[in-house]
Amino acid sequence: MIIAIDGPAASGKGTLARRLAAHYRLPLLDTGALYRAVALAVIEAGASPSDAQAAIRAARTLDPALADDPRVRSAEIGQGASKVAAVPEVRAALLEVQRRFARTPGGAILDGRDIGTVICPDADFKFFVTAAPHVRARRRWKELSEGGQVTSLDEVAAQLAERDARDSGRRDAPLGRAEDAVLLDTTDLSIDAAVEAARRIIDVGLA
Repeated sequence: MIIAIDGPAASGKGTLARRLAAHYRLPLLDTGALYRAVALAVIEAGASPSDAQAAIRAARTLDPALADDPRVRSAEIGQGASKVAAVPEVRAALLEVQRRFARTPGGAILDGRDIGTVICPDADFKFFVTAAPHVRARRRWKELSEGGQVTSLDEVAAQLAERDARDSGRRDAPLGRAEDAVLLDTTDLSIDAAVEAARRIIDVGLA
């Protein structure tokens, strides 16, 4: 069983993915963390995430363990991840890593921005998670603040808007909802309600 979960930043897709992975006892791959790891590797090498060649080199030699580094969760790395993700060669380098994970015996859950459309177009279940921009901005601002990163709500909102535009407008594998993906709008939906809605759909499909 493969479950694909897509959506923009701070929509709730990561939390949903973790809760479903725990419930169904499936391995989980946060594919966004791979791109964050590439951005971190580029910066550690003294280059800029906007440097396409540096991003390509980092992706082709990436140590997947870097995705677990706490530093990848910073706002700076998040912005960098969106930049390296727009490079076709970076996406190509990480494509097989993601598809190999999806072939895990027994199934897997992957969350990202192009799982249902590109990585696993034949996934058994697909969800597209979204929320109103102001709600997403407040969620990300709260997350960053609780992590000790000082920033303003307006700055976070601007960064998310910039990232949305870049993710949706890139040439290869843009952020988008697969035609057969179930839409989960979490603007006024608690995470518990979102998880319950997804579980109902999955359980009916498995029956």
